[in-house]
Amino acid sequence: MTATAAVGRPAAVRPAKARRNRENRNRSLLGLLAWLCGLVFFLPFAWMVLTSLHSESSAATNPPSLGASLTLQGYREFFGATTGVSPWPPLINSLTASIGSTVLVLLLAIPAAYALSIKPVRKWTDVMFFFLSTKMLPVVAGLLPLYLIAKYAGMLDDIWLLVILYTSMNLPIAVWMMRSFLAEVPKEIMEAAAIDGAGLLVTLRRIVAPVAAPGIAATALIAFIFSWNELLYAEVLTGVVAGTAPVFLTSFVTSQGLFLAKVCAAAVCISLPVLIAGFAAQDKLVQGLSLGAVK
Repeated sequence: MTATAAVGRPAAVRPAKARRNRENRNRSLLGLLAWLCGLVFFLPFAWMVLTSLHSESSAATNPPSLGASLTLQGYREFFGATTGVSPWPPLINSLTASIGSTVLVLLLAIPAAYALSIKPVRKWTDVMFFFLSTKMLPVVAGLLPLYLIAKYAGMLDDIWLLVILYTSMNLPIAVWMMRSFLAEVPKEIMEAAAIDGAGLLVTLRRIVAPVAAPGIAATALIAFIFSWNELLYAEVLTGVVAGTAPVFLTSFVTSQGLFLAKVCAAAVCISLPVLIAGFAAQDKLVQGLSLGAVK
């Protein structure tokens, strides 16, 4: 019996070793594929940065010259060194609209998601469908009514109009995301808080918010990105006072032509706040977006 076991052990080890080798090979292939996908998504931004460091004559060549001399002329023109036009008012307007609307979205989405997940209301699926249905209307279809409302309300070219619009634009997505995150909060914690006499605000602030922090960070980052990148509302409903960074970016496309190096320099500078926010919250973003994906 011992001899049989000794003889049979190598035969049992070989399939396990082959399986581990196959798993390692598959893992390596998946890692290589992930790197390739990352490079595919990163190359356009890298190309934009490289183009922004070229002169207009070098940037306009076809195919572009990789060995051309580098210059910061495009960035100097973006910051108004030669034109005298400062980009800071549009950037501040974008920060005001994006941060203000993101804060309002979280203040409204977290209680709504709490009511739809932890303390579910009656027919909560109908409520979720109503939130989703508000995103089915094309943005351009509601542009004329919004313009007329803003005109008669005296809010044209007002940054607070964009705060309200961006809040309404991002709120349905935030409610859907926060509901999935809050559904993962253990019910036992909520019951213990109720036994201790914690009210709704205390429960949300001291129990729900720390547990769902990754989801809140992911929701806030997505709402901030959507608000920062929005162009159509800002282009139509604002002017000189409340113009945002994307609107300022379109001003570089003039009747004289497309100055590619200057446009790329402006695009890099305007993209930096979103990139910095994403990099700073990348661990929370990944954790939040994957919350509940694996049971």
